[in-house]
Amino acid sequence: WPKLWKHHGAKAATERINEVAAARKEKWLARYGGTVGLEWFFPKALETLMEEPKVYAAADMFIEAGDWYVWQLVSGIFPASDPSDIVRSTCQAGYKACWSAEDGYPSPDYLAAVNRKFRNFVQEKIIGQHMAPGEAAGVLSDSAAKKMGLPAGIPVSAVIIDAHSGVPGAGVAGAGEMVMVIGTSSCHMMNHTKMQPVRGVAGIVKGGILPGFYGYEGGQASVGDAFAWVANSTGISHDKLNEEGLKLPPGSGGVIALDFLNGCRSPLMDPNMSGGFLGITLNTTPAQMYRAMIEATAFGAKWFIETLRAKNIPIRRFIASGGLPPKSPLLMQIYADVINAPIYMAESNQSVALGAAILGAIAAGPQRSGHRNVAAAVKAMARQRKDLVYRPNRARARKYAELYAMYLDLAAGKCEPRKIMHKLREYQA
Repeated sequence: WPKLWKHHGAKAATERINEVAAARKEKWLARYGGTVGLEWFFPKALETLMEEPKVYAAADMFIEAGDWYVWQLVSGIFPASDPSDIVRSTCQAGYKACWSAEDGYPSPDYLAAVNRKFRNFVQEKIIGQHMAPGEAAGVLSDSAAKKMGLPAGIPVSAVIIDAHSGVPGAGVAGAGEMVMVIGTSSCHMMNHTKMQPVRGVAGIVKGGILPGFYGYEGGQASVGDAFAWVANSTGISHDKLNEEGLKLPPGSGGVIALDFLNGCRSPLMDPNMSGGFLGITLNTTPAQMYRAMIEATAFGAKWFIETLRAKNIPIRRFIASGGLPPKSPLLMQIYADVINAPIYMAESNQSVALGAAILGAIAAGPQRSGHRNVAAAVKAMARQRKDLVYRPNRARARKYAELYAMYLDLAAGKCEPRKIMHKLREYQA
């Protein structure tokens, strides 16, 4: 029974999980900015228990799709082998299932406080062992090899979350560089040498992105999806809206947007947020709304960046990857102007797949791949483009600093919208 991460049905379960964790002062909660996200592992399991208890009771296990896929590869298609052989990724368990190498999963006492029938969830339904991405979970089985047309015996790495794979795939192997994987949603990730709790971060996992570092993750629940909503609602193509949007100044003719069309992930972790536009008049055009939504997602990214910097977590460089950056110069220039920093581009347009290949090479071992560690493999296999860097325009950056302050006031509920409506009149063409 697949449960999709982007489906936001587990709101009641998530509220219960967070309410009990906060009341009990669960130490693991700090690794997730004080809030468990409703797209994660435990909310979806508890949702099943609450709404379909017979399905919950009948389920032998709950497993992330990536871990399930690796299991099929190494044990055979729909294997009959002992499920204790299952390898669960420390990346997926760390970011989505509140697991850490030091403390494991949340305790039975906590789970029982959430729901008495949830007490033994970990022991009974999270079967298997943990391995980090880049560790060999096994080798390609005969049946899987036949299905895929590959030789049996190829080493198979433990899985990594798709966006996180984009970090090594973008040529990043150390601390202080933020990789922004921008697509239908976005994931902003970086490595740091220390564990520093940050309110609103989606997850901090030791070795969660690269070995030897704490991987910090934040993100936005709708980015490309929000742009698509504007295009679909107006009946105008992305190409045309981008073309018209390039002609507009910062502030989109006096329109400002809130980009929470699928809730707010970082830094509010509030799935009940919704989006909107302010400053619309009878003269407002679809291109102004489109550009305003792009600007809003850039403001959201800046909000997370400032949240990290407020905790003295240094970010010295920005690299963009994912599906949207190669397609939209408008998007990338707005992001550079809003963040007020150069943005480098991953050389590969398939940086997520490249990152997975790098980890596969590490799982194969140095005798096969020639790479002794992830850093060496990243240096040899991935990099940023030398011919294209998006650099901020000083005049536009100053305008965006003013607009960002308005966005922040609106998103955080710090002011009356009426005051901002008056300010936006200054930006009308």
